[in-house]
Amino acid sequence: MSIKRALVSVSDKQGIVDFCRELSALGVEIISTGGTSSLLAKEGVPVIGISEVTGFPEIMDGRVKTLHPAVHSGLLAVRDNAEHQQQMKELELGYIDLVVVNLYPFQETIAKPDVSYEEAIENIDIGGPTMLRSGAKNHAFVSVVVDSSDYSAVLEEIRKDGDTTLETRKRLAAKVFRHTAAYDALISDYMSNVTGDPLPERLTVTYEKIQDLRYGENPHQKAAFYRKPLAPAGTLTTAEQLHGKELSYNNINDANAALQIVKEFNEPAVVAVKHMNPCGVGIGSNVCEAYQKAYHADPTSIFGGIVAANRTIDAATADLLKDIFLEIILAPDFTPEALEILTKKKNLRLLKMGEFGSSEDRNSQFLLTSIDGGMVVQESDVHSVNVAELNVVTDRKPTEDELKQLLFGWKVVKHVKSNAIVLAADNMTVGVGAGQMNRVGSAKIAIEQAGDKAKGSVLASDAFFPMGDTVEFAAKAGITAIIQPGGSIKDEESIKAANEHGIAMVFTGVRHFKH
Repeated sequence: MSIKRALVSVSDKQGIVDFCRELSALGVEIISTGGTSSLLAKEGVPVIGISEVTGFPEIMDGRVKTLHPAVHSGLLAVRDNAEHQQQMKELELGYIDLVVVNLYPFQETIAKPDVSYEEAIENIDIGGPTMLRSGAKNHAFVSVVVDSSDYSAVLEEIRKDGDTTLETRKRLAAKVFRHTAAYDALISDYMSNVTGDPLPERLTVTYEKIQDLRYGENPHQKAAFYRKPLAPAGTLTTAEQLHGKELSYNNINDANAALQIVKEFNEPAVVAVKHMNPCGVGIGSNVCEAYQKAYHADPTSIFGGIVAANRTIDAATADLLKDIFLEIILAPDFTPEALEILTKKKNLRLLKMGEFGSSEDRNSQFLLTSIDGGMVVQESDVHSVNVAELNVVTDRKPTEDELKQLLFGWKVVKHVKSNAIVLAADNMTVGVGAGQMNRVGSAKIAIEQAGDKAKGSVLASDAFFPMGDTVEFAAKAGITAIIQPGGSIKDEESIKAANEHGIAMVFTGVRHFKH
């Protein structure tokens, strides 16, 4: 076999003229449609219009042009099937050996902030996917190219043997079905959002590979980093790496955890993360003060960690950051002076995030978690406590400063692995207890970590106290105020203990489990 006829119809015309000129020079007859046909003719590439093949004009503004038996018979005919051969001969139909198609730019269209629903729908390609799927199904005989990066390899094989190898056709067909599946998934997601059905009866997701990773959580596990189409600004998938070695699987997870916490704050904030949990969080009048608070929250655990800031890193902050070993620093930007200081550390990864995006971007996100044999999906936990909704349940109300620290602690504790306890004072975390099988265990860890700083601090708990023992531990440590969801059948026991020790306690009515 050899490639004698090619059908070319592309929206993205990058490289198509040179590709088709070379095909023509190799004796391949080129059939084309609409704008592609006009471009090739203008550039002097011999081309046959699709209407000459179908005997039918392109109609309805180009909506109908390739949806025709003369096209799809040429693509789907099984070349070694005698009955198919006879039908092709009787109907005077020609085979199509090569399909070169890419699709209407649906993703680019819906990415426009002012796109109308009508414009989005008009950019749903019908003929393109149909041709791709027909050719890819019949890849035993037909070569299908959907990606311009494959042009040169396909040309090389045609020059050498007049055709592509079956192995190449299988590889190209697999790419086609991935491409059309992703295209349909994006349309499905758009329509589900338009109709207000984000958790439909069937959920199809698509992601684009950013890079292969050296390995996963451990060296024996394969891994790769993917980006969701139309990922909002201020996410790791849209970050610009300014310096340092490649990100690892664990780096990405830790950096994402740090980013989610620092996004909680409007004032200058810095977060240090280790193993998906914050080891230090601080806010201040500027990024340098915020970093110093985050560092002094736990100067031991920050070693080898991830630091995230919600303000540009300046020289003064960089001068402090350079003194310890860190894996990653991420921030909206870095001043030239800060970059000069930090890039002297060869392996330190610096990520420029740009703007973090609006709360609307985060509100629309869903979290997908794989389980054996399936997946669970939930909305992101973007709940922010409303001060007016807080319920003071003790005799003593929190002071103005205590309330400020309680709200600070509450923003942090929702990002700590459950069971979670956070102690806060002076706009910084002073103790973090995470991931214990009981709440008292987390409280003990947080109090022990805080040491003398526990006295006069406030405590935030991600879920209710099942009994009053956590309050008793808090009282012994000198904690003065507590914020927790409430809702336990033994709330009165905790309230009574708080009243006995003069502790102010407020209920939020909202739980923040994080597993």
